[in-house]
Amino acid sequence: MDKNMIEIEGLKFSYGKDEVLRGVNLQVPEGSIFGFLGRNGAGKTTTIKLLLGLLKPNGGFCRIEGIDPQKDAIQARRIVGYMAEDQQMYGWMRVEQIVKWVASFYPGWDDKFTNHLLDMLELPRKSKVKSLSKGQNSRLALLLALGHRPKVVILDDPTLGLDPIARKEFLRYVIGLLQTNGVTVFFSSHLLYEIEPVADYVAILDKGTIIKAGRTFDWRESVRKIILNTSENNFSKIEGILDVSKMGERVALTVENCSTEKIGKIKASYGGFARETGLNLDEIFEAYVIGNRGEVSGI
Repeated sequence: MDKNMIEIEGLKFSYGKDEVLRGVNLQVPEGSIFGFLGRNGAGKTTTIKLLLGLLKPNGGFCRIEGIDPQKDAIQARRIVGYMAEDQQMYGWMRVEQIVKWVASFYPGWDDKFTNHLLDMLELPRKSKVKSLSKGQNSRLALLLALGHRPKVVILDDPTLGLDPIARKEFLRYVIGLLQTNGVTVFFSSHLLYEIEPVADYVAILDKGTIIKAGRTFDWRESVRKIILNTSENNFSKIEGILDVSKMGERVALTVENCSTEKIGKIKASYGGFARETGLNLDEIFEAYVIGNRGEVSGI
């Protein structure tokens, strides 16, 4: 049976009267690259802070390799590498100085591995942090998250503020490094096109709950768009309907768990079948989060 490196069950958290998490349930398999998706403000960073033991939940629990970060935050952080969005570092330090300083907090810091990363990530040892480009800053933050050889790496919108080329370059480094070392990656982002090429699993957090989680491949296979030529304007009876939009006499239906049998039933019930197509992760995300569940919208 596959081992889950991260387990979250019934997790709740509020900032005063603002309920951010409303019972989050999630399992992250060992060795996977797990995309944690959601709009800005959905609660992704709050979930990560709870995983790191930086916040205390109002209900439920989370564990990393069986460790409860609320009860043993130090032990949890020893097996976790964390890279925050727009991570701030001491600009007056030189690269080699900040690496040495961070290493002092970790008994298991691997100097040989870190020196290898400095060369591989093309980081100038003698340069001051404040003189680095945004891309170099991101690579340095990644190195600092990996130097103690963590079993889990948590990336919270790690490419925020980078240009498209720098984002692609950073992701190439991340995936190459982490897959080679068998690390479990929990990758939070609102940029879905980043997640799609690299994630084995994805989950959508919306309004404080997980509304969908599973293998990326399965999502692409099971969520389909069906185009019909019909004047019908209500499709709410279709099981698994996620979104309906209309342009002229054509209607586009986005449907989950879309088997050959289900497509056949839709053809029989509504007629006017034109075609059936797959969707990318961005389109699937949009359907789950803001889709119209049965009523026609559009022109």
